[in-house]
Amino acid sequence: MSKPPSNLAALDKRYVWHPFTQMREWMATEPLVIESGKGAVLRDVNGREYLDANSSIWTNLHGHAHPAINRAITKQLGKIAHSSALGLANEPASLLAGKLCERARLPKVFFSDDGSTAMEVALKLAYEFARRKRGLKRPRFLSLEGAYHGDTVGAVSLGHIDLFHKAYSGLLFETDRVMAPYCYRCPFNRAKPERADARTYRKCKWECTGEVAKAFEEKKRADGEGFAAMVVEPLMQGAAGMIPQPQGWLRDVADIARANGAQLIADEVMTGFKRASRTLVASHAEGVTPDYLALAKGLTCGYLPMAATLTTNEVFEAFLGEYSEFKTFFHGHSFTANQLGSAAALASLKLLENDRDRLALETAMAAEAKALWDSPFVGDVRQAGVAMGVELARDWTTREPFNVEERAGIRVCEAMARRGVLTRPIGSVVVIMPPFCTTRRQARKIFAALHESIDEVLGRGR
Repeated sequence: MSKPPSNLAALDKRYVWHPFTQMREWMATEPLVIESGKGAVLRDVNGREYLDANSSIWTNLHGHAHPAINRAITKQLGKIAHSSALGLANEPASLLAGKLCERARLPKVFFSDDGSTAMEVALKLAYEFARRKRGLKRPRFLSLEGAYHGDTVGAVSLGHIDLFHKAYSGLLFETDRVMAPYCYRCPFNRAKPERADARTYRKCKWECTGEVAKAFEEKKRADGEGFAAMVVEPLMQGAAGMIPQPQGWLRDVADIARANGAQLIADEVMTGFKRASRTLVASHAEGVTPDYLALAKGLTCGYLPMAATLTTNEVFEAFLGEYSEFKTFFHGHSFTANQLGSAAALASLKLLENDRDRLALETAMAAEAKALWDSPFVGDVRQAGVAMGVELARDWTTREPFNVEERAGIRVCEAMARRGVLTRPIGSVVVIMPPFCTTRRQARKIFAALHESIDEVLGRGR
């Protein structure tokens, strides 16, 4: 017999510690307890429905309780749920590996559990490859300002968001940072603010790529070694504030890295599986195939924790040798290549062959977002595929930001929840990233709720 709603909320408050959540505030509010979901709709224990405008933290591609994925998992449950990948193979993981490698244009895949572990695998492989093949004594990595690549220690070391990472500085190894192509707030962008995505009216000389080239030159001049690898989120930086890259940026920095003997690590935990582009692998939209490709989130569409790190034969062969040489990649996870996750991923890949819903949503989001420019508190609206960030500003004509203490993004998202739309902000950036199955009518409701919530929380302005 299920517990009544009030009891569930009380149990949560008493026992559960939530991620990225100030628990003092959480304890003072009534938690929203989700009971079920169908398509783009979530339902709480009180029977109220909400549109899932952030795909349950960027994981859900096809909608909740999708019948094809449900069937695939149920069928696999009738055989086996999980067996070890240490010394054993299994059918669905082998089939999934073949499909991922074929579509990613990379010949080897290492399975793990989530985005952080996928990046940890890439980092360890790149570190050891640089030592074994390039002879680097102390391999170092270059990543972008505002980077977030996960919460394991290695992944945190690649990150440059002080709010998330500074507290753990004593645990981390040093990495270098270089400016991100944040057109809206770029110090080199001489364009005055307009009512459009800043990438479309920027005035610059591609100083952002020049800074990348400069970082490589300075590193090589300083120690003669250069960087082991550069780490990027292709097409859009997620946790940095939904920052999309201008067309051509990824291709240029990939060329710069390789001209300097460095490898490229593509963190597509959020951007992959057609979330940020019309290609399965976001890097391919720029004609780039990375040396390491990290996938998670959309891999199983939020059904089960699973991730994958794909790489080249050259990297794979650097770990081959006699048993006594101990060249083995000593890294693993208990649930690596589990059958249920693999079954869900195979079903999702099949669904991704049909682009109709996704293309319709991409078009709908672009169309519905146009009305947001009417608000004087909307500074930038930036979209990559079916991922969008709406940056709130105190004054759009000057790009003046809101102070953290004002909690502008949080308050707007709380107002959206009261209107039946759920999402989470990144500072003053409201994220809109619904499942691909979201209809035009549902998209209209999402953006209407956002517009109305901005008016309610920040006012209608001048």
